Amino acid sequence: MAGAAATSRCIFCQIAGKKSSTTLLHTDDKVVAFQDIKPAALRHYLVIPVDHIPTVNDLQRRPEDYTLVSHMLEVGKTLVQRDAPQCHQYRFGFHQPPFNSVNHLHLHCFALPYTPRWKHIKYLSVGSFGFIEAEKLLEKIKPLPSQL
Repeated sequence: MAGAAATSRCIFCQIAGKKSSTTLLHTDDKVVAFQDIKPAALRHYLVIPVDHIPTVNDLQRRPEDYTLVSHMLEVGKTLVQRDAPQCHQYRFGFHQPPFNSVNHLHLHCFALPYTPRWKHIKYLSVGSFGFIEAEKLLEKIKPLPSQL
């Protein structure tokens, strides 16, 4: 978690705290969801935690982190499938530093195709860099049996 000064300047903290004009598609005590301001697909939503977590690198193999990311994915899937039921392909994932644009954890939720099609380049997985699929991140932070 970050200090108060960092979170007061974080645009996603402002959105999560309902201190912006952003239309929220979903809100609960753990996450909020809204449309990306530069959509790269037919539907492109972001799901963010209410609490400030800078990046995927700040997540650990802990039950609370695993539960949070699982919940983010569940909310994202529900929204894009509700709003774009005609789509046959969906994609969910996170940018990894240094390729994240905002230092507040955010799940990209896509109902494909990408629009325009070249936008897919921004969401390529390149080893430990680039974009990490949500399911792959969940595998990476899944608590060990001794931690349950």
